[in-house]
Amino acid sequence: MQADLFRPILDFLYGPQQGEITARLVAAKVDRFRSEGNVRKIRPFDHTDSILITYGDQFRQDDLPPLRTLEAFCDEFLQGLVPGVHILPFSPYSSDDGFSVIDYRQVDPKLGSWTEVERIASRYRLMVDAVLNHCSREHAWFKAFLRGDPAYRDYFITVDPAQDLSQVVRPRALPLLTSFQTSRGEQHVWTTFSADQVDLNYANPDVLLEMVDILLDYLAHGAQVVRLDAIAYLWKEIGTTCIHLPQTHRAVQFFRLLVDAAAPGAVLITETNVPHQDNVAYFGDGFNEAQLVYNFALPPLTLHALQTGDGRALTRWASQLELPSDETTFFNFLASHDGVGLNPARGILTETEIEAMVERAQRSGGLVSYKTNSDGSQSPYELNANYLDALSDPAHPDGQLLGEKRFIVAQAIMLGLRGVPGIYVHSLIGSRSWRAGVAITGHNRTINRQKFQRNEIWPELQNPTSPRGRIYREYARLLRARSSSPAFDPFGEQQVFSLHPAALVIRRDVPGSRVWCCFNLSEEAIKLALPEDGQFWRNILDPDTDLRYSSRDLTLQPYQVLWLAND
Repeated sequence: MQADLFRPILDFLYGPQQGEITARLVAAKVDRFRSEGNVRKIRPFDHTDSILITYGDQFRQDDLPPLRTLEAFCDEFLQGLVPGVHILPFSPYSSDDGFSVIDYRQVDPKLGSWTEVERIASRYRLMVDAVLNHCSREHAWFKAFLRGDPAYRDYFITVDPAQDLSQVVRPRALPLLTSFQTSRGEQHVWTTFSADQVDLNYANPDVLLEMVDILLDYLAHGAQVVRLDAIAYLWKEIGTTCIHLPQTHRAVQFFRLLVDAAAPGAVLITETNVPHQDNVAYFGDGFNEAQLVYNFALPPLTLHALQTGDGRALTRWASQLELPSDETTFFNFLASHDGVGLNPARGILTETEIEAMVERAQRSGGLVSYKTNSDGSQSPYELNANYLDALSDPAHPDGQLLGEKRFIVAQAIMLGLRGVPGIYVHSLIGSRSWRAGVAITGHNRTINRQKFQRNEIWPELQNPTSPRGRIYREYARLLRARSSSPAFDPFGEQQVFSLHPAALVIRRDVPGSRVWCCFNLSEEAIKLALPEDGQFWRNILDPDTDLRYSSRDLTLQPYQVLWLAND
Protein backbone atom coordinates (compact mmCIF):
# COMPACT_ATOMS: atom_id res chain seq x y z
CA MET A 1 0.00 0.00 0.00
CA GLN A 2 1.38 3.38 -0.99
CA ALA A 3 1.76 5.77 1.95
CA ASP A 4 1.13 8.67 -0.46
CA LEU A 5 -2.57 7.72 -0.45
CA PHE A 6 -2.87 8.99 3.13
CA ARG A 7 -0.34 11.82 3.03
CA PRO A 8 -2.54 14.82 2.08
CA ILE A 9 -4.93 14.25 4.98
CA LEU A 10 -2.28 13.34 7.53
CA ASP A 11 -0.14 16.30 6.47
CA PHE A 12 -3.15 18.54 7.09
CA LEU A 13 -3.73 17.05 10.54
CA TYR A 14 -0.15 16.69 11.76
CA GLY A 15 2.15 18.66 9.46
CA PRO A 16 4.40 17.29 6.69
CA GLN A 17 7.03 15.61 8.86
CA GLN A 18 4.68 13.79 11.23
CA GLY A 19 2.22 13.24 8.40
CA GLU A 20 4.79 11.29 6.40
CA ILE A 21 5.75 9.12 9.38
CA THR A 22 2.12 8.40 10.22
CA ALA A 23 1.21 7.63 6.59
CA ARG A 24 3.99 5.03 6.35
CA LEU A 25 2.82 3.35 9.55
CA VAL A 26 -0.80 3.27 8.33
CA ALA A 27 0.21 1.84 4.95
CA ALA A 28 2.21 -0.90 6.67
CA LYS A 29 -0.80 -1.82 8.81
CA VAL A 30 -3.04 -2.07 5.73
CA ASP A 31 -0.46 -4.20 3.91
CA ARG A 32 -0.28 -6.57 6.88
CA PHE A 33 -4.09 -6.76 7.06
CA ARG A 34 -4.36 -7.69 3.39
CA SER A 35 -1.47 -10.16 3.49
CA GLU A 36 -3.20 -12.05 6.30
CA GLY A 37 -6.10 -12.90 3.97
CA ASN A 38 -8.67 -10.58 5.52
CA VAL A 39 -10.05 -9.18 2.26
CA ARG A 40 -13.41 -10.73 1.36
CA LYS A 41 -16.05 -10.03 -1.27
CA ILE A 42 -18.82 -7.77 0.01
CA ARG A 43 -22.20 -7.62 -1.73
CA PRO A 44 -23.40 -4.09 -2.57
CA PHE A 45 -26.60 -2.87 -0.93
CA ASP A 46 -29.81 -3.41 -2.89
CA HIS A 47 -33.60 -3.33 -2.39
CA THR A 48 -33.55 -6.45 -0.23
CA ASP A 49 -31.36 -4.84 2.40
CA SER A 50 -32.27 -3.65 5.88
CA ILE A 51 -30.40 -3.79 9.18
CA LEU A 52 -31.67 -4.82 12.62
CA ILE A 53 -30.34 -2.63 15.45
CA THR A 54 -29.91 -4.63 18.66
CA TYR A 55 -27.85 -5.17 21.78
CA GLY A 56 -25.74 -8.29 21.97
CA ASP A 57 -27.61 -9.38 25.09
CA GLN A 58 -31.07 -8.38 23.88
CA PHE A 59 -32.25 -11.96 24.35
CA ARG A 60 -30.98 -14.33 27.01
CA GLN A 61 -31.16 -18.05 27.56
CA ASP A 62 -29.63 -19.71 30.59
CA ASP A 63 -27.56 -22.31 28.73
CA LEU A 64 -26.22 -20.08 25.91
CA PRO A 65 -24.05 -16.97 25.55
CA PRO A 66 -26.36 -14.05 24.71
CA LEU A 67 -24.76 -13.60 21.29
CA ARG A 68 -25.66 -17.20 20.48
CA THR A 69 -29.25 -16.50 21.56
CA LEU A 70 -29.24 -13.40 19.34
CA GLU A 71 -28.13 -15.59 16.45
CA ALA A 72 -31.05 -17.93 17.18
CA PHE A 73 -33.44 -14.95 17.12
CA CYS A 74 -32.06 -13.87 13.75
CA ASP A 75 -32.44 -17.36 12.34
CA GLU A 76 -36.01 -17.63 13.64
CA PHE A 77 -37.38 -14.17 12.86
CA LEU A 78 -35.10 -12.42 10.32
CA GLN A 79 -34.63 -15.11 7.65
CA GLY A 80 -35.87 -13.79 4.32
CA LEU A 81 -36.73 -10.43 5.90
CA VAL A 82 -33.69 -8.61 7.34
CA PRO A 83 -30.23 -9.57 6.07
CA GLY A 84 -28.18 -7.21 8.27
CA VAL A 85 -27.52 -6.93 12.01
CA HIS A 86 -26.09 -3.96 13.90
CA ILE A 87 -24.80 -5.27 17.22
CA LEU A 88 -24.46 -2.25 19.49
CA PRO A 89 -21.11 -2.03 21.34
CA PHE A 90 -20.16 -5.52 22.47
CA SER A 91 -16.83 -4.78 24.16
CA PRO A 92 -16.33 -4.73 27.95
CA TYR A 93 -17.70 -1.42 29.26
CA SER A 94 -18.32 0.55 32.43
CA SER A 95 -21.48 2.55 31.65
CA ASP A 96 -23.88 3.87 28.98
CA ASP A 97 -24.90 0.37 27.90
CA GLY A 98 -21.66 -0.23 26.06
CA PHE A 99 -20.55 3.22 24.91
CA SER A 100 -17.94 3.58 27.69
CA VAL A 101 -15.50 1.06 26.24
CA ILE A 102 -12.92 -0.56 28.53
CA ASP A 103 -11.22 -2.69 25.86
CA TYR A 104 -11.93 -2.20 22.15
CA ARG A 105 -10.14 -5.41 21.16
CA GLN A 106 -12.22 -7.82 23.22
CA VAL A 107 -15.80 -9.08 23.21
CA ASP A 108 -17.44 -8.76 26.61
CA PRO A 109 -17.25 -12.30 28.02
CA LYS A 110 -20.74 -11.79 29.45
CA LEU A 111 -21.96 -11.77 25.81
CA GLY A 112 -19.74 -14.41 24.27
CA SER A 113 -16.58 -14.21 22.20
CA TRP A 114 -15.31 -13.29 18.77
CA THR A 115 -16.45 -16.75 17.70
CA GLU A 116 -20.10 -15.75 18.26
CA VAL A 117 -19.59 -12.42 16.48
CA GLU A 118 -18.01 -14.16 13.50
CA ARG A 119 -20.84 -16.71 13.35
CA ILE A 120 -23.33 -13.85 12.93
CA ALA A 121 -21.05 -12.06 10.45
CA SER A 122 -20.79 -15.21 8.32
CA ARG A 123 -24.53 -15.14 7.53
CA TYR A 124 -25.68 -11.56 8.12
CA ARG A 125 -24.25 -8.20 7.05
CA LEU A 126 -22.57 -7.14 10.30
CA MET A 127 -22.55 -3.51 11.42
CA VAL A 128 -20.36 -2.57 14.39
CA ASP A 129 -19.70 0.55 16.44
CA ALA A 130 -16.41 2.39 16.38
CA VAL A 131 -16.69 4.47 19.56
CA LEU A 132 -13.96 6.85 18.47
CA ASN A 133 -14.60 10.01 20.45
CA HIS A 134 -14.03 8.61 23.94
CA CYS A 135 -13.23 5.57 26.05
CA SER A 136 -14.05 4.52 29.59
CA ARG A 137 -12.17 5.99 32.53
CA GLU A 138 -11.41 2.33 33.32
CA HIS A 139 -9.61 1.79 30.00
CA ALA A 140 -5.95 0.80 30.33
CA TRP A 141 -4.97 3.90 28.34
CA PHE A 142 -6.58 6.23 30.86
CA LYS A 143 -5.19 4.34 33.84
CA ALA A 144 -1.72 4.75 32.32
CA PHE A 145 -2.45 8.46 31.83
CA LEU A 146 -3.36 8.79 35.52
CA ARG A 147 -0.12 7.01 36.51
CA GLY A 148 1.87 9.48 34.44
CA ASP A 149 3.07 6.96 31.85
CA PRO A 150 4.73 9.22 29.25
CA ALA A 151 3.46 7.03 26.39
CA TYR A 152 -0.14 7.96 27.29
CA ARG A 153 0.26 11.49 28.63
CA ASP A 154 -1.14 12.99 25.41
CA TYR A 155 -3.89 10.40 24.79
CA PHE A 156 -6.39 12.68 26.54
CA ILE A 157 -7.16 16.39 26.64
CA THR A 158 -6.42 18.41 29.76
CA VAL A 159 -7.67 21.97 30.09
CA ASP A 160 -7.26 24.76 32.60
CA PRO A 161 -10.86 25.30 33.80
CA ALA A 162 -10.19 29.04 33.81
CA GLN A 163 -10.08 29.02 30.02
CA ASP A 164 -13.09 30.29 28.13
CA LEU A 165 -14.97 27.23 26.83
CA SER A 166 -18.28 29.01 26.31
CA GLN A 167 -18.29 28.42 22.53
CA VAL A 168 -18.10 24.64 22.89
CA VAL A 169 -21.34 22.96 21.79
CA ARG A 170 -22.70 20.79 24.59
CA PRO A 171 -24.79 17.75 23.59
CA ARG A 172 -25.90 17.11 27.17
CA ALA A 173 -26.56 19.11 30.33
CA LEU A 174 -23.38 17.83 32.02
CA PRO A 175 -19.98 19.42 32.86
CA LEU A 176 -17.53 19.54 29.98
CA LEU A 177 -14.49 18.92 32.22
CA THR A 178 -14.00 16.31 34.92
CA SER A 179 -11.38 16.56 37.66
CA PHE A 180 -9.04 13.57 38.16
CA GLN A 181 -6.16 13.04 40.57
CA THR A 182 -3.06 12.01 38.62
CA SER A 183 0.60 11.47 39.40
CA ARG A 184 1.09 15.09 38.34
CA GLY A 185 -1.67 16.39 40.62
CA GLU A 186 -5.20 17.42 39.78
CA GLN A 187 -5.98 17.43 36.06
CA HIS A 188 -9.18 18.60 34.38
CA VAL A 189 -9.94 16.22 31.52
CA TRP A 190 -12.31 16.80 28.59
CA THR A 191 -15.42 14.61 28.96
CA THR A 192 -18.03 15.53 26.35
CA PHE A 193 -20.66 12.95 27.28
CA SER A 194 -20.08 11.94 30.91
CA ALA A 195 -17.44 11.74 33.63
CA ASP A 196 -17.01 8.06 32.71
CA GLN A 197 -16.38 8.81 29.02
CA VAL A 198 -13.03 10.56 28.58
CA ASP A 199 -12.42 12.13 25.19
CA LEU A 200 -9.45 10.91 23.16
CA ASN A 201 -6.92 13.39 21.79
CA TYR A 202 -6.68 12.97 18.01
CA ALA A 203 -4.12 15.77 17.83
CA ASN A 204 -1.80 12.96 18.95
CA PRO A 205 -1.17 10.70 15.92
CA ASP A 206 -0.59 7.73 18.24
CA VAL A 207 -4.30 7.83 19.09
CA LEU A 208 -5.21 7.72 15.40
CA LEU A 209 -2.88 4.76 14.90
CA GLU A 210 -4.52 2.91 17.78
CA MET A 211 -7.89 3.39 16.10
CA VAL A 212 -6.50 2.18 12.77
CA ASP A 213 -5.58 -1.10 14.46
CA ILE A 214 -9.02 -1.34 16.07
CA LEU A 215 -10.95 -0.67 12.85
CA LEU A 216 -8.87 -3.22 10.96
CA ASP A 217 -9.54 -5.70 13.74
CA TYR A 218 -13.30 -5.18 13.35
CA LEU A 219 -13.02 -5.72 9.60
CA ALA A 220 -10.95 -8.86 10.13
CA HIS A 221 -13.72 -10.29 12.32
CA GLY A 222 -16.32 -9.79 9.59
CA ALA A 223 -17.69 -6.25 9.95
CA GLN A 224 -19.06 -4.86 6.68
CA VAL A 225 -20.52 -1.60 8.03
CA VAL A 226 -18.65 0.59 10.54
CA ARG A 227 -20.60 3.16 12.52
CA LEU A 228 -18.56 6.19 13.57
CA ASP A 229 -20.18 7.03 16.90
CA ALA A 230 -20.42 10.70 18.02
CA ILE A 231 -17.96 11.55 15.25
CA ALA A 232 -18.94 15.24 15.04
CA TYR A 233 -17.12 15.98 18.32
CA LEU A 234 -13.87 14.20 17.43
CA TRP A 235 -11.46 17.15 17.17
CA LYS A 236 -11.12 19.90 19.78
CA GLU A 237 -9.82 23.41 19.29
CA ILE A 238 -10.38 25.81 22.20
CA GLY A 239 -11.97 28.99 20.91
CA THR A 240 -14.24 27.09 18.52
CA THR A 241 -17.51 25.17 18.83
CA CYS A 242 -15.51 21.89 18.76
CA ILE A 243 -18.15 20.33 16.52
CA HIS A 244 -17.93 19.68 12.75
CA LEU A 245 -14.41 21.12 12.63
CA PRO A 246 -12.43 20.80 9.36
CA GLN A 247 -10.08 18.39 11.13
CA THR A 248 -13.05 16.17 12.00
CA HIS A 249 -14.13 15.97 8.37
CA ARG A 250 -10.55 15.19 7.35
CA ALA A 251 -10.49 12.41 9.93
CA VAL A 252 -13.66 10.93 8.40
CA GLN A 253 -12.00 11.18 4.99
CA PHE A 254 -9.00 9.33 6.40
CA PHE A 255 -11.18 6.51 7.77
CA ARG A 256 -12.94 6.27 4.40
CA LEU A 257 -9.58 5.86 2.64
CA LEU A 258 -8.52 3.29 5.22
CA VAL A 259 -11.65 1.16 4.84
CA ASP A 260 -11.63 1.41 1.04
CA ALA A 261 -8.00 0.30 0.95
CA ALA A 262 -8.36 -2.55 3.43
CA ALA A 263 -11.85 -3.88 2.73
CA PRO A 264 -13.30 -2.74 -0.63
CA GLY A 265 -17.08 -2.73 -0.40
CA ALA A 266 -17.21 -2.10 3.35
CA VAL A 267 -19.19 0.99 4.31
CA LEU A 268 -18.81 3.87 6.76
CA ILE A 269 -21.84 5.39 8.46
CA THR A 270 -21.63 8.58 10.53
CA GLU A 271 -23.75 9.13 13.63
CA THR A 272 -24.28 12.89 13.96
CA ASN A 273 -27.47 13.82 15.77
CA VAL A 274 -27.46 17.43 14.59
CA PRO A 275 -29.50 19.71 12.29
CA HIS A 276 -30.03 18.23 8.86
CA GLN A 277 -27.59 20.35 6.84
CA ASP A 278 -24.76 19.66 9.28
CA ASN A 279 -25.66 15.98 9.24
CA VAL A 280 -25.54 15.51 5.47
CA ALA A 281 -22.21 17.35 5.31
CA TYR A 282 -20.68 14.02 6.36
CA PHE A 283 -21.31 12.70 2.85
CA GLY A 284 -18.43 15.00 1.89
CA ASP A 285 -18.30 15.43 -1.86
CA GLY A 286 -20.13 12.14 -2.30
CA PHE A 287 -16.99 10.07 -2.66
CA ASN A 288 -14.61 10.99 0.14
CA GLU A 289 -16.54 10.67 3.43
CA ALA A 290 -19.35 8.39 4.64
CA GLN A 291 -21.41 6.32 2.22
CA LEU A 292 -24.30 6.37 4.71
CA VAL A 293 -25.50 9.01 7.16
CA TYR A 294 -28.27 8.59 9.69
CA ASN A 295 -31.41 10.38 8.50
CA PHE A 296 -31.89 12.04 11.88
CA ALA A 297 -34.73 14.38 10.87
CA LEU A 298 -36.95 11.47 9.83
CA PRO A 299 -38.01 10.26 13.34
CA PRO A 300 -39.29 13.60 14.69
CA LEU A 301 -40.90 14.67 11.40
CA THR A 302 -42.72 11.35 11.00
CA LEU A 303 -43.82 11.50 14.63
CA HIS A 304 -45.15 15.04 14.14
CA ALA A 305 -46.99 14.12 10.93
CA LEU A 306 -48.80 11.13 12.42
CA GLN A 307 -49.57 12.81 15.74
CA THR A 308 -51.20 15.76 13.95
CA GLY A 309 -52.46 14.18 10.72
CA ASP A 310 -50.57 16.92 8.86
CA GLY A 311 -47.95 15.74 6.38
CA ARG A 312 -46.95 19.09 4.92
CA ALA A 313 -43.70 19.55 6.86
CA LEU A 314 -42.67 15.94 6.24
CA THR A 315 -43.49 16.28 2.54
CA ARG A 316 -41.54 19.56 2.17
CA TRP A 317 -38.51 18.10 3.87
CA ALA A 318 -38.61 14.78 1.98
CA SER A 319 -38.98 16.57 -1.35
CA GLN A 320 -35.69 18.38 -0.71
CA LEU A 321 -33.62 15.31 0.18
CA GLU A 322 -30.67 15.11 -2.15
CA LEU A 323 -27.64 12.88 -2.42
CA PRO A 324 -24.26 14.09 -3.68
CA SER A 325 -23.46 10.92 -5.64
CA ASP A 326 -24.71 7.47 -6.55
CA GLU A 327 -22.32 6.04 -3.95
CA THR A 328 -24.18 7.62 -1.02
CA THR A 329 -27.57 7.16 0.58
CA PHE A 330 -29.40 7.60 3.88
CA PHE A 331 -29.64 5.23 6.80
CA ASN A 332 -33.34 5.61 7.51
CA PHE A 333 -34.55 4.83 11.01
CA LEU A 334 -37.30 5.84 13.43
CA ALA A 335 -36.23 4.34 16.75
CA SER A 336 -32.92 3.32 18.24
CA HIS A 337 -31.16 2.72 21.54
CA ASP A 338 -31.18 6.51 21.92
CA GLY A 339 -34.24 8.73 21.88
CA VAL A 340 -35.88 10.80 19.17
CA GLY A 341 -33.54 13.72 18.57
CA LEU A 342 -35.22 17.12 18.34
CA ASN A 343 -32.32 19.21 17.05
CA PRO A 344 -32.54 17.70 13.54
CA ALA A 345 -36.13 18.99 13.30
CA ARG A 346 -35.20 22.55 14.25
CA GLY A 347 -35.48 24.82 11.25
CA ILE A 348 -37.99 22.40 9.71
CA LEU A 349 -40.63 22.47 12.43
CA THR A 350 -41.34 25.62 14.43
CA GLU A 351 -40.44 25.75 18.12
CA THR A 352 -44.16 25.75 18.87
CA GLU A 353 -44.61 22.53 16.90
CA ILE A 354 -41.64 20.96 18.67
CA GLU A 355 -43.00 21.96 22.08
CA ALA A 356 -46.38 20.44 21.18
CA MET A 357 -44.67 17.21 20.10
CA VAL A 358 -42.82 17.10 23.42
CA GLU A 359 -46.08 17.56 25.33
CA ARG A 360 -47.83 14.81 23.36
CA ALA A 361 -44.98 12.40 23.98
CA GLN A 362 -45.07 13.14 27.69
CA ARG A 363 -48.82 12.51 27.80
CA SER A 364 -48.12 9.10 26.25
CA GLY A 365 -45.65 8.23 29.01
CA GLY A 366 -42.47 9.50 27.38
CA LEU A 367 -39.63 11.48 28.96
CA VAL A 368 -37.53 14.42 27.80
CA SER A 369 -33.78 15.04 27.99
CA TYR A 370 -32.34 18.56 27.96
CA LYS A 371 -29.11 20.21 26.85
CA THR A 372 -27.41 23.32 28.16
CA ASN A 373 -27.21 26.24 25.73
CA SER A 374 -24.35 28.73 25.51
CA ASP A 375 -26.32 31.29 27.54
CA GLY A 376 -26.82 28.81 30.37
CA SER A 377 -30.45 28.05 29.54
CA GLN A 378 -31.71 24.55 28.78
CA SER A 379 -33.78 23.25 25.90
CA PRO A 380 -35.17 19.81 25.02
CA TYR A 381 -32.88 17.87 22.70
CA GLU A 382 -34.32 14.36 22.84
CA LEU A 383 -37.60 12.55 23.45
CA ASN A 384 -37.04 9.38 25.43
CA ALA A 385 -40.05 7.36 24.41
CA ASN A 386 -40.92 4.08 22.82
CA TYR A 387 -41.93 5.01 19.27
CA LEU A 388 -45.09 2.89 19.38
CA ASP A 389 -46.20 4.55 22.61
CA ALA A 390 -45.34 8.01 21.29
CA LEU A 391 -47.82 7.41 18.45
CA SER A 392 -50.56 6.29 20.83
CA ASP A 393 -53.06 8.68 22.39
CA PRO A 394 -54.21 7.92 25.95
CA ALA A 395 -57.16 10.31 25.47
CA HIS A 396 -58.41 8.46 22.39
CA PRO A 397 -61.18 5.88 22.98
CA ASP A 398 -59.09 3.28 21.14
CA GLY A 399 -55.64 4.64 21.89
CA GLN A 400 -53.64 1.41 21.67
CA LEU A 401 -55.11 0.30 18.33
CA LEU A 402 -54.68 3.84 17.02
CA GLY A 403 -51.03 3.69 18.06
CA GLU A 404 -50.52 0.39 16.23
CA LYS A 405 -52.09 1.76 13.02
CA ARG A 406 -49.94 4.89 13.12
CA PHE A 407 -46.88 2.83 13.98
CA ILE A 408 -47.22 0.61 10.91
CA VAL A 409 -47.66 3.69 8.69
CA ALA A 410 -44.51 5.16 10.22
CA GLN A 411 -42.51 2.00 9.52
CA ALA A 412 -43.86 1.88 5.96
CA ILE A 413 -42.69 5.48 5.40
CA MET A 414 -39.23 4.60 6.67
CA LEU A 415 -39.06 1.51 4.42
CA GLY A 416 -40.40 3.40 1.41
CA LEU A 417 -37.92 6.26 1.43
CA ARG A 418 -34.67 6.06 -0.50
CA GLY A 419 -31.98 4.58 1.71
CA VAL A 420 -31.08 1.56 3.81
CA PRO A 421 -33.65 0.91 6.58
CA GLY A 422 -32.43 0.54 10.16
CA ILE A 423 -34.97 -1.35 12.27
CA TYR A 424 -34.65 -1.15 16.04
CA VAL A 425 -35.34 -4.52 17.59
CA HIS A 426 -38.04 -3.11 19.89
CA SER A 427 -39.92 -1.82 16.85
CA LEU A 428 -39.80 -5.21 15.12
CA ILE A 429 -41.10 -7.02 18.21
CA GLY A 430 -43.71 -4.43 19.26
CA SER A 431 -42.25 -3.41 22.63
CA ARG A 432 -43.72 -0.73 24.87
CA SER A 433 -42.07 1.79 27.18
CA TRP A 434 -40.05 0.36 30.06
CA ARG A 435 -40.61 2.93 32.78
CA ALA A 436 -39.54 0.42 35.45
CA GLY A 437 -36.09 0.36 33.85
CA VAL A 438 -35.78 4.13 34.13
CA ALA A 439 -36.54 3.83 37.84
CA ILE A 440 -33.77 1.23 38.17
CA THR A 441 -31.02 3.07 36.26
CA GLY A 442 -32.04 6.70 36.67
CA HIS A 443 -31.40 7.24 32.94
CA ASN A 444 -34.18 8.34 30.59
CA ARG A 445 -32.84 6.33 27.64
CA THR A 446 -33.43 3.09 29.52
CA ILE A 447 -37.12 3.48 28.63
CA ASN A 448 -36.38 1.88 25.25
CA ARG A 449 -33.61 -0.56 26.24
CA GLN A 450 -35.38 -3.47 27.94
CA LYS A 451 -33.77 -6.92 27.64
CA PHE A 452 -35.68 -10.23 27.58
CA GLN A 453 -35.46 -13.92 28.28
CA ARG A 454 -35.95 -16.02 25.17
CA ASN A 455 -38.98 -17.80 26.63
CA GLU A 456 -40.69 -14.42 27.16
CA ILE A 457 -40.55 -13.26 23.55
CA TRP A 458 -40.54 -16.24 21.21
CA PRO A 459 -44.08 -17.42 22.11
CA GLU A 460 -45.52 -13.91 21.81
CA LEU A 461 -44.01 -13.36 18.37
CA GLN A 462 -45.23 -16.75 17.22
CA ASN A 463 -48.78 -15.94 18.38
CA PRO A 464 -50.49 -13.99 15.57
CA THR A 465 -53.15 -12.59 17.92
CA SER A 466 -50.80 -11.17 20.57
CA PRO A 467 -49.84 -7.46 20.37
CA ARG A 468 -46.23 -8.38 19.60
CA GLY A 469 -47.33 -10.98 17.07
CA ARG A 470 -49.56 -8.45 15.26
CA ILE A 471 -46.74 -5.91 14.98
CA TYR A 472 -44.18 -8.49 13.87
CA ARG A 473 -46.45 -9.89 11.15
CA GLU A 474 -47.36 -6.48 9.78
CA TYR A 475 -43.68 -5.55 9.75
CA ALA A 476 -42.82 -8.81 7.96
CA ARG A 477 -45.48 -8.03 5.33
CA LEU A 478 -43.87 -4.64 4.66
CA LEU A 479 -40.39 -6.15 4.43
CA ARG A 480 -41.46 -8.87 1.99
CA ALA A 481 -43.16 -6.33 -0.25
CA ARG A 482 -40.13 -4.07 -0.22
CA SER A 483 -37.81 -6.93 -1.12
CA SER A 484 -40.08 -7.88 -4.05
CA SER A 485 -39.52 -4.66 -6.00
CA PRO A 486 -36.18 -3.36 -7.34
CA ALA A 487 -37.75 0.13 -7.27
CA PHE A 488 -36.76 0.27 -3.59
CA ASP A 489 -33.07 0.22 -4.44
CA PRO A 490 -31.40 2.38 -1.74
CA PHE A 491 -29.59 4.35 -4.45
CA GLY A 492 -32.58 4.55 -6.83
CA GLU A 493 -34.54 7.60 -7.88
CA GLN A 494 -37.06 9.26 -5.57
CA GLN A 495 -39.62 12.01 -6.14
CA VAL A 496 -41.98 13.36 -3.51
CA PHE A 497 -45.38 14.90 -4.39
CA SER A 498 -47.60 17.27 -2.45
CA LEU A 499 -51.10 15.99 -3.31
CA HIS A 500 -53.01 16.34 -0.01
CA PRO A 501 -52.21 17.92 3.39
CA ALA A 502 -52.80 14.60 5.15
CA ALA A 503 -50.80 12.49 2.69
CA LEU A 504 -47.22 11.63 1.92
CA VAL A 505 -46.70 10.42 -1.66
CA ILE A 506 -43.36 9.11 -2.88
CA ARG A 507 -42.49 7.70 -6.29
CA ARG A 508 -39.58 5.25 -6.36
CA ASP A 509 -37.93 4.39 -9.67
CA VAL A 510 -35.19 2.30 -11.18
CA PRO A 511 -35.04 1.34 -14.86
CA GLY A 512 -37.88 -1.10 -15.49
CA SER A 513 -39.55 -0.73 -12.10
CA ARG A 514 -41.74 1.95 -10.50
CA VAL A 515 -43.67 2.02 -7.22
CA TRP A 516 -45.93 4.76 -5.89
CA CYS A 517 -45.86 4.83 -2.06
CA CYS A 518 -49.02 6.52 -0.77
CA PHE A 519 -49.61 7.12 2.94
CA ASN A 520 -52.70 8.47 4.66
CA LEU A 521 -51.44 10.15 7.84
CA SER A 522 -54.86 10.90 9.28
CA GLU A 523 -58.01 9.38 10.78
CA GLU A 524 -60.09 10.51 7.80
CA ALA A 525 -60.41 8.94 4.35
CA ILE A 526 -58.71 11.02 1.65
CA LYS A 527 -58.73 11.08 -2.16
CA LEU A 528 -55.66 11.37 -4.37
CA ALA A 529 -55.01 11.66 -8.08
CA LEU A 530 -51.53 10.54 -9.08
CA PRO A 531 -49.82 12.33 -11.98
CA GLU A 532 -49.95 9.23 -14.19
CA ASP A 533 -51.90 8.65 -17.40
CA GLY A 534 -55.00 6.81 -16.20
CA GLN A 535 -53.25 3.56 -15.44
CA PHE A 536 -54.27 0.77 -13.12
CA TRP A 537 -51.96 -0.41 -10.40
CA ARG A 538 -51.71 -3.32 -8.00
CA ASN A 539 -50.84 -2.95 -4.32
CA ILE A 540 -47.71 -5.04 -3.72
CA LEU A 541 -48.56 -5.05 0.00
CA ASP A 542 -51.47 -7.37 -0.91
CA PRO A 543 -49.90 -9.62 -3.55
CA ASP A 544 -52.60 -12.29 -3.27
CA THR A 545 -55.51 -10.03 -4.29
CA ASP A 546 -56.58 -9.06 -7.79
CA LEU A 547 -57.74 -5.58 -6.74
CA ARG A 548 -56.49 -2.80 -9.02
CA TYR A 549 -56.31 0.92 -8.26
CA SER A 550 -56.85 3.78 -10.69
CA SER A 551 -54.05 6.32 -10.56
CA ARG A 552 -56.58 9.12 -11.20
CA ASP A 553 -59.07 8.14 -8.50
CA LEU A 554 -57.48 6.80 -5.33
CA THR A 555 -59.27 6.63 -1.99
CA LEU A 556 -57.09 5.93 1.03
CA GLN A 557 -58.84 4.83 4.19
CA PRO A 558 -57.63 6.20 7.57
CA TYR A 559 -53.95 5.30 8.08
CA GLN A 560 -53.91 3.20 4.93
CA VAL A 561 -50.69 2.47 3.06
CA LEU A 562 -50.60 1.65 -0.66
CA TRP A 563 -47.46 0.62 -2.53
CA LEU A 564 -48.65 0.65 -6.13
CA ALA A 565 -46.79 -1.06 -8.97
CA ASN A 566 -47.82 -1.05 -12.62
CA ASP A 567 -48.39 -4.49 -14.09
